[in-house]
Amino acid sequence: MGKEIVLTGITTSGTPHLGNYVGAIRPAIEASNRADTEAFFFLADYHALIKCQDAERVQQSRLEIAATWLACGLDTDKATFYRQSDIPEISELNWLLTCVTAKGLMNRAHAYKAGVDENVASEQDPDFGITMGLFCYPVLMAADILAFNAHKVPVGRDQIQHIEMARDIAGRFNHIYGSEFFVMPEAVVGDSTAILKGLDGRKMSKSYNNTIPLFDTEKKLKKGINKIKTNLLEPGEPKDPNDSTVFEVYQAFATPEQTEEMRQKFADGIAWGEAKKELFELVNGQLGEAREKYLELMANPAQIEEVLQAGAVKARARARDHIKQLREAVGLVNFV
Repeated sequence: MGKEIVLTGITTSGTPHLGNYVGAIRPAIEASNRADTEAFFFLADYHALIKCQDAERVQQSRLEIAATWLACGLDTDKATFYRQSDIPEISELNWLLTCVTAKGLMNRAHAYKAGVDENVASEQDPDFGITMGLFCYPVLMAADILAFNAHKVPVGRDQIQHIEMARDIAGRFNHIYGSEFFVMPEAVVGDSTAILKGLDGRKMSKSYNNTIPLFDTEKKLKKGINKIKTNLLEPGEPKDPNDSTVFEVYQAFATPEQTEEMRQKFADGIAWGEAKKELFELVNGQLGEAREKYLELMANPAQIEEVLQAGAVKARARARDHIKQLREAVGLVNFV
């Protein structure tokens, strides 16, 4: 039996934050170190264009996210690391899949429905401001996955629907063209910290401007943690760890033993200031070495580019063979 293929990526439209690290980067890198796993990691820069038309921001984010993966310990000798936009086979597959994808399936996508609901609530045309990029986002995500026939895709809980859609699209293509061209990918969601809350208690997201950047300076990291929203319970009053962003973030970085110790401190009424201090010390201690590596890489973009170009060669070699098979399946072959 061959190795299990694991694939994941991050949209390049902002600065990586603690939620990205916990929900995607860390579990994916851990999986890539398994002997029975073949890992693919990519910068989802085509996806970034759906929400961001600021070219400088997209370019800067690509650099920051590439540096983040490498600083966090990605071994590019073991894993294939590439930019989505460097693999034209993904774009071609995106069209092949679009041609078999039902519009009704796209109508059910959470992001599209949320946009429509927001427009209706504000008495706008239902499709006001909604681009085909947003509407067809799940098809491009399916192409990312199916280009390499990934078995497992580490995602946050809010992305599970997109993996289910990729399965639907893959199954329909297989049915129409009469062969198992695609495997059925599975979503892999980590523990309860797969989606971290941000400073305001909502999901940590660049869209909400409530993130804690992954590689902030110590001073800025401490300031960010101190901004996390808490209730008005005084020191000595028991606090509910299940309703606390401070505890949730702590748990995402702590060992099971440390988590239980903090849970007891919450029951004993730890002061919010002290809880945040312990959270800062835990997170800063784990990220300090990676932060130094990140700063070195950001100062040397040529080193990052060399790594990505090598990854693109590896990724294209794999995707090219698959696309050749798919082109033959749909009738796009030369006459001679």
